[in-house]
Amino acid sequence: MPKRILQGTVTSDANEQTVTVRVERRFKHPLLNKTIKKSKKYRAHDADNAYKVGDAVRIIECAPYSKTKRWEVLAKA
Repeated sequence: MPKRILQGTVTSDANEQTVTVRVERRFKHPLLNKTIKKSKKYRAHDADNAYKVGDAVRIIECAPYSKTKRWEVLAKA
C-alpha cells in the first residue's frame, strides 16, 4: 500500500524536531451541494528544525516516531 502524501501549513514549531501541520480539505456536502472546508492537524518529524510557522510543506506517512508522530516532512511545497 502506498504511503499518503499531504500538503499543509506549519502552525507550530515549538517542540524540538517536531512541527504541527494543518491540512485543509474541501468537499461538497452530499445534501446541500455546498463546498465545505475542513482542516486537521498532524504532528510531523522535522529532524533539522528547518521549517518555521507559515511554511507550506508536504508530509508523508512513516513508521511511528512517538505516540503522536506518524508523519515526516518531505519538502517545502
